Parts: sequence; structure tokens; C-alpha cells
Amino acid sequence: MARSTVDLPSGVEIFRKSLRIRFTWNGVRRCETLPYPATPKGIKAASQLRDQVTGLIKLRLLDDTKYAELFPGSTVLLDGIPTFHEYAQLWLDGRVITTGTRNNYKGALNLYWIPPLALIRLDQITTTLLRRVIAATEWTSPGVRRNALVKLSTILESAVTEELIKKNPAKMIDRPKRARKEINPFSLDEANRIIAHMYQTTHWPSGIYAAFFEFAFFTGLRLSEVAALRWDAVDLVKRQAHVRRTVALAVVEERTKTGKDRYVLLNERALHALEYARQYAERRKKGVGKIKETPYVFPPSKNSEYIKQTSDLHKQWGPALKTLAMSYRPPYNCRHTYATICLMSNMNPAFIAQQLGHSVQMLLTTYARWLNSSSDWAELEKLQIGIKSVSGKNDQL
Repeated sequence: MARSTVDLPSGVEIFRKSLRIRFTWNGVRRCETLPYPATPKGIKAASQLRDQVTGLIKLRLLDDTKYAELFPGSTVLLDGIPTFHEYAQLWLDGRVITTGTRNNYKGALNLYWIPPLALIRLDQITTTLLRRVIAATEWTSPGVRRNALVKLSTILESAVTEELIKKNPAKMIDRPKRARKEINPFSLDEANRIIAHMYQTTHWPSGIYAAFFEFAFFTGLRLSEVAALRWDAVDLVKRQAHVRRTVALAVVEERTKTGKDRYVLLNERALHALEYARQYAERRKKGVGKIKETPYVFPPSKNSEYIKQTSDLHKQWGPALKTLAMSYRPPYNCRHTYATICLMSNMNPAFIAQQLGHSVQMLLTTYARWLNSSSDWAELEKLQIGIKSVSGKNDQL
């Protein structure tokens, strides 16, 4: 939306070379585009019309008939059913969701659904119309298309629940199958080599990254959870960490990805990383950095309290793998490495799932290949014994 340099009256704006007024009626925010030119005279007329509308609203004199008289070209249905844009905005404003989730919805709506559907009443949105919109859209990937459809369907399903429409027109549209991310963990030897290489740095402030990744490799915490870990969440006596925070959009939030906090038991390697972090904190207090003390366990530098985005970790991660001549895998594979090492060590899947903050079903689905690998040959041997037994009976015939 572009505004001119003219000082526009309240509730009046320039939209696509036309004038548009905004107001709230019956608890719904509405906007109407007017056939007035974006000139001082047109702006004055738009302002006067808006004053008339808001005056009628205050006196409770604005009804469907009067609305149709004031806005004869309106696409708004005057029987209480809002347009898609109005409902989507109200739905989003009324949701208690994280900032990241809200931004994801806004991005999908503004990019794919608002342009073609904004002024269309909810009850006029059909499956056929949606198919036309989808066909005319250039999707960057099946995953993007699936994500956009899921968000649209969620909003329309809510409209069904509120009895604004009888059925969800997006429900009949096939969604691309969810692409399974390739799980490519490191071996225990590779993890040890990466950690050892990082600890060998000659730049002592960078050593905290070695501790960070050692802790990530041997606890299975998400990178954003490690970045948000504070000393008040670490109990060295009980050898456990209370995972209840995460970093999202550069802000530490009092939640985890699943919305449930958990206690993670700390093995010797995790404790080693914490001991290094403690010594690092003591040395940092005596340094000359802007921030000498921080409640966070793995601060990134002398000028920051905590790692504000996990993408910053690539500056340390990428060069380390390159020096070690390892094929590049994102640092999130630290978590996969912990899960697969635990499974191949025949640890209880329920315990592993609790440590990771997963359901057992998700654990088994995601890491089935590693769950089976340690016993595959033993299972095959059972089959061979069975064949021998059958062969023996046949030989006697």
C-alpha cells in the first residue's frame, strides 16, 4: 500500500491509486474502496463519507440497507458473513500463538491467498475457485504449496465451526505429501573429531562453541534450546538440565517447540561441556568485553548474552567440517546423532523419546533404520535357522 505525501485524514488511505476508508462495524474491521480520485478534493470527500459512516455507527443507525446505499459497489455481504480478508485477520488476531507461527501465517496469507480472495465473501469461496487460484500460482516447491494449503484449510475449518459456512472448500483439495527430511547423523567418531577440533582453537572466546556442540551432541537438545540454556536450569548435583526455554526470532522465550518442558539427564560428556562453560564464564568476568557476566551457559562472544539465532553457528560449524574433510551436514544433525547413538546402544526408546522431547511414535518413525540396524543380522539368523529346520524335515521324506 502506497501513501502520498499528503497528510491523509484518519481512516483514509491511498490503495492502488484509489482512495479507501477503514472503520469498524459490528465488531468487524471493514475497508471500502471508493470511486474517488486521489486528489485533495477526492480525499476530502472520502473523509466526509467516513465521518458520516462512523457517525451512523455511533448512533446505531447503520444497517444493511443503509450500508448498501453508501457503498453500492461493495463486495461485502451484509448478512453477517465477512470477506476472506476480514475473517482471516480476525482469526489471526484472536489466536494465542508464537510470533514465529503468526509470521508464517501472515506470510502464506499475504503471498498466496489475500491477493485473489481478499474481497470475496467466505460463502462464495468454492473448491473450484481455489483450484483456479492454485493453478495460477507459481509454487516454489511442493512443500511450500502444502504449507499454504494447510494454513488456508485451518482458517476455513474455523469458519465452519463458527457456522459461517457449511463446509470447508479446501478440504477436497489434495495436498502434496510431506517430504521426509533426510536423516544423516554423524558417527560417534566423527562427533568426537569435530568437538576435539573446535576445542583446539587458538582464539579462546571461540572455545565456547566447542562446549556448545559437545553439549548438543551428547544431550540431543535442539540448537535453540542449547542457546537458551541458563545456569538456573542446570542442576549439577542431580545431573540434569531443565529444558524450558528456546530462542525464537532472536528472543529467548519461556517455552519449548512442543510447548512442554522436560528434564534431561546429563552424561559425562555433557558435564564436561558445562565445566568448560563454567571456566569460560570465570575468564570472561576478568576480560574487557562489553558484557562480562551473563546467565546463559553458552554465550557467543564478549558482546552478547546469548546466541540470538542458530544460523550464527554456521560460522564455526562449516569451517570445522571443511578442515576435517567431512561431508557437510547442518548442525541440527547433532540431535540426530544423539538419538541414533542411543538407539544403537539398545537404550529404552521411551527414555530416549523423553530426553529428546518426542513422542515414542515419532522417535520410532524417524529413526526406525537405526533402531533395527543393531539387531538386523540377528533377526536374519533366525530366518536361516528356520530354513535349516524345514530343510531337515524335507530331507527325511
